[in-house]
Amino acid sequence: MLRHNLLLTFRNFKRYKSSFFINLIGLSTGLACTILIYLWVTDELRMDTFHEQDDQLYQIMENVDQAGGMITRQTTAGPMAEALANEMPEVENAVTATPSYINAYTLTVNNRDIKAKGLYASTDFFKMFSYALIQGDKSQVLSDKKAIVLSETLAMNLFGTTENVVGKAVEFQHDEPYQVAGIFKDIPARSSIQFDFVLTFEGFRDKNEWVTSWGNTAPQTFVLLKKGSDVAQFNRKIADFVRNKTNGEVDHRTPFATRYSDTYLYNKYENGVQAGGRIEYVRLFSIIALFILLIACINFMNLSTARASRRVKEVGIKKAMGARRTALIYQYIGESTLMTFVSLLVALLLVLLLLPQFNTITEKHLTLHFDATLVVSLLGIVLFTGLVAGSYPALYLSGFNPATVLKGGGAISKLNSLVGEVWARKGLVVFQFTLSIILIVSVWVVYQQIAFVQNQNLGYEKDNVLLFSREGPLREDEKLKTFLSELNQVPGVLDASSSEHDMTGHNGGTYGVLWPGKDPDDKTEFERVAVNYGMIEMLGITMKEGRSFSETFGSEPDKIIFNEAAIEFMGLTDPIGKVVKLWGDDKEIIGVANDFHFDSFREVVKPLFFRLAPEATNYIMVKIEAGKERETLGSLRQFYQTFNPGFTLDYRFLDEDYQALYVAEQRVSILSKYFAGIAILISCLGLFGLAAFTAERRLKEIGIRKVLGASNLGIVYLLSGDFTKMVLTAIFIALPVSYFLTQRWLAGFAFSIDLAWWYFAGAGLLALLIAWFTVGLQTVKAAGVNPIDCLKDE
Repeated sequence: MLRHNLLLTFRNFKRYKSSFFINLIGLSTGLACTILIYLWVTDELRMDTFHEQDDQLYQIMENVDQAGGMITRQTTAGPMAEALANEMPEVENAVTATPSYINAYTLTVNNRDIKAKGLYASTDFFKMFSYALIQGDKSQVLSDKKAIVLSETLAMNLFGTTENVVGKAVEFQHDEPYQVAGIFKDIPARSSIQFDFVLTFEGFRDKNEWVTSWGNTAPQTFVLLKKGSDVAQFNRKIADFVRNKTNGEVDHRTPFATRYSDTYLYNKYENGVQAGGRIEYVRLFSIIALFILLIACINFMNLSTARASRRVKEVGIKKAMGARRTALIYQYIGESTLMTFVSLLVALLLVLLLLPQFNTITEKHLTLHFDATLVVSLLGIVLFTGLVAGSYPALYLSGFNPATVLKGGGAISKLNSLVGEVWARKGLVVFQFTLSIILIVSVWVVYQQIAFVQNQNLGYEKDNVLLFSREGPLREDEKLKTFLSELNQVPGVLDASSSEHDMTGHNGGTYGVLWPGKDPDDKTEFERVAVNYGMIEMLGITMKEGRSFSETFGSEPDKIIFNEAAIEFMGLTDPIGKVVKLWGDDKEIIGVANDFHFDSFREVVKPLFFRLAPEATNYIMVKIEAGKERETLGSLRQFYQTFNPGFTLDYRFLDEDYQALYVAEQRVSILSKYFAGIAILISCLGLFGLAAFTAERRLKEIGIRKVLGASNLGIVYLLSGDFTKMVLTAIFIALPVSYFLTQRWLAGFAFSIDLAWWYFAGAGLLALLIAWFTVGLQTVKAAGVNPIDCLKDE
């Protein structure tokens, strides 16, 4: 029986080639998209879950109460880990580390300089996190303040081998010698933090005394809770931890623990409550994958039911000969499953071809490894698709009455016009195009929002500005002054200065600003920006009132400049000349800068101040002449090597850093564009097949109408009418749904586009034009046939 059914399936595929290829293209394309999204979603869900103690590993975060509302940060006070380990019985172990501040440093061995990224971590870092050590004891590798632990690749680059490297010396920043205490395997791609080496946090603390204060935050704290610990109860116990440690002085920070592997996906908080994050994009693309797969299944269902008239005699004969309905259902379900399996093979080939480009877009390293999970998932997709795509045709065909279907053409025509079957088919087409239109609107809105944030005037000039960190001799103030002076003489360099802030995101804040009338309980942080002379002018930041820092006025350490948001927040009128206190020192306001966006457009412009402190600046910024980037960079490298020997110029462009703030949205925009196009393509394939079948079924009607004087245009209008109504219905349903979804997404931005009516009207019109074009290819062909050919007997 199985062989017989397979033979029938093969003959049907061969006989109805157009339906076969439409289904094959639609299903294989839909499955390929589903598999690609599955690989991406699986990788996202597995991020940071590889740690052996994942179920016990938690990160301490803090809710910070400010006048503008509660904000949530991953940074904590430096002493937090040690205090929790000593005082909280639920804590089995605790670690302090600086994954938020992974910077590039110069490591040297035998005059060989390598730039690598590193972090600082306390002694038990490798005991808590499962970064596998090739050499060294995980309990001891960070016990010495002069210890350094290298990645496998970095060790190879520095020493040419990983053998007998432990105990050897590495020079850090051409300044300090460190001893290799261990080597760890390269950080897996599934880790949300990537680094090349680790130094001891204890050594970092010795050089930065501020990190010992409970009032400051910068490092991150990770704890290993004992098995069976109640996390909610633990959070209640530590809620007043910072307040108690500061005798009530710092009462606006509330620490809490959240599972470490959740912080990657659930990284968005609103007023102290978890409110999504990357998980939203995981859900979005999971829904898109389901949409595309459903659209492909609908094609199969529609074409199968539409062409049922060609198989009703087969069904009637089999039933007359004693075939049970269940046997027929199994046969047609088997056909759809076999069709899906063939499509899966084609889809896997497409995935292998598209995966490199997909990895480029997503910046991942996804591979198609046929492990047990993937195989089971693929088989599940095949069975699901086979059942969904074949269920309605199977139930529909197997339900025919044998006496009716064997009576002849009239009965068959009657079957073809069953109200339920027609409405089911129309409903599926409407559903298809509803999903497609929602995708079109969503892609359009995402694209417009990304264009908005990329082209909006930020309030400062980011183009052709490069920045690099101060290191080596440039850490000396006099060397920096000489460097900047001579740098301005390099051909192609328009201006140069230094800043504490990289202009993209929160770099550091303080609530140590006091002004007349300030609420003593207010702990709102002001973004702090130490600058050198000329920095404000170089970035094109304009002054609303007053002036900028200037050497013509001599040294100005007692002056300060605020942005508009800060002045408004403080409620100061006529601020120029007024005195405020910063960290206890008097500061005279000499200028008010127009607001500029130093954070992403998801955030409102926060209070900010500039202070003149060249010694506190971390970044050197250089504005270069447009069109001469290559020549200028070459000259800049040579100048840098001459001035800062032993260090390489590791620069980045300010506009690229700004673009990186929206990398997630850009990926969503690009991927959604492709997936929306594929959804439309698959929908049109189904519409094309249905239009072809409809035209074929109504050939005699077309012949009679043409004999009676109907024009070709009238025939096209007649055949296109039903499809037009279906697409218009889909537009009517899709537009309010898409408005709700896009409005909800835009609510995540403090500054966003307005949802103009033409976004929705344009998407609906585009869908209608595509449908007309698809159907028109068949209707025009049908309208042009010779009526004599139409009226011939079969």
